Amino acid sequence: MATFTRINHVTLIVRDLDEAARFYEEAFDLEPLPAFTFDYPAQFYRINDEQQLHLTEWEDVYSFRGHVCFQVDDFNAVYRRMKAMGRIDTAPWGRVRRLPDGGMQMFIRDPSGNLVEISAPPEQPIDPALFDDEELVEATPGLYVSHRNDDRGLKSDDATLYHGPRNR
Repeated sequence: MATFTRINHVTLIVRDLDEAARFYEEAFDLEPLPAFTFDYPAQFYRINDEQQLHLTEWEDVYSFRGHVCFQVDDFNAVYRRMKAMGRIDTAPWGRVRRLPDGGMQMFIRDPSGNLVEISAPPEQPIDPALFDDEELVEATPGLYVSHRNDDRGLKSDDATLYHGPRNR
């Protein structure tokens, strides 16, 4: 049986390719890569040596909670930039928080309405002043609580977003 080896790319559907490209280039300093010669608007970006982000322009319906998660090397800087841009979205998954494993998590919306999770591993230093922003940040570590009381799925008190070598 074949197995997954890595995520090669994630494609986000955007309403306006130029607007989305500006956002991802300015907000995250992503390096544009050539896309194939499609008959629709598309832009590829380098995430690292093995992964890419693809933007394609379509008239689609956007998910409220479905998202892609990107790990960042400076959560503090991204938090401040997203707050200044008014991009932090607490409606689907709650406020910015430290997870039980020590990692950080926040959700933002791009200009097309795509939900993007931003995460940082437990060992990344976090500015304590970030937790003073009670409008957007949870003061104590924890998980989003939906009040659905449906515990299906594999669960553990030792769960983490980070497996294998860190910061790859």
